[in-house]
Amino acid sequence: MTDNRVQPRLRVVLTDLNAQVVQAWRAAFADTPEIEIRRGSILDEDVDAWVTPTNSRGRMDGGVDAVIKRHLGAGIQLRVQRAIRDGFAGSLPVGSAVCVPSGAQTPRFLISTPTMEQSSQDVGHTLNVALACAAAFQAVHRQNRVSPGSIRSVALVGMGAQTGRVPAQVCANLMWTGYTLFNDHCFDSYDDLRSTVTGQLADIDSAPATTRVRIAPPARPGFRR
Repeated sequence: MTDNRVQPRLRVVLTDLNAQVVQAWRAAFADTPEIEIRRGSILDEDVDAWVTPTNSRGRMDGGVDAVIKRHLGAGIQLRVQRAIRDGFAGSLPVGSAVCVPSGAQTPRFLISTPTMEQSSQDVGHTLNVALACAAAFQAVHRQNRVSPGSIRSVALVGMGAQTGRVPAQVCANLMWTGYTLFNDHCFDSYDDLRSTVTGQLADIDSAPATTRVRIAPPARPGFRR
């Protein structure tokens, strides 16, 4: 793994219809002014990639997944599931992500990252939001490594805050953790990412809900974007 500062050209938008999530983001990202935060639908965001919280099988049958599937068409689920089958033997672990062409002009890519193994699973007492958010940004790194500059802007919703039943403040703080990890580092693999996140956040349940944790990745060589 190597230290790589996120390029200034990457535009990050956090958008959600849930006013509590938006308010929690504004508090958690108060010292991160480059992040755009607003209340609204991800469908309205003119960016290169949308991030959708999904399940390990890529079944887009609930929450934001279902909204995006209706908008982009049934083919998007087929592309997501094909990528999961080809890259992960059909089951995408939490802390991993796939990036596929959307079939549309806006966005050009869809990044699917699981916050849960099965649809409508309660993940309110897990680290899944931090893992999913970090994995989504890892997918940005990977796509830009293959095709430099292909993702210059990305939009995310409140991960796990709807069907996953993650409290808004917890969601915001864990997403901040995932973003700041991306802001500093690329990983050799999703396994490396998961072990880093879980190793340092294992005791987060004993911390106050307002606590934000900046993860310090191990200092060792890795791939470059």
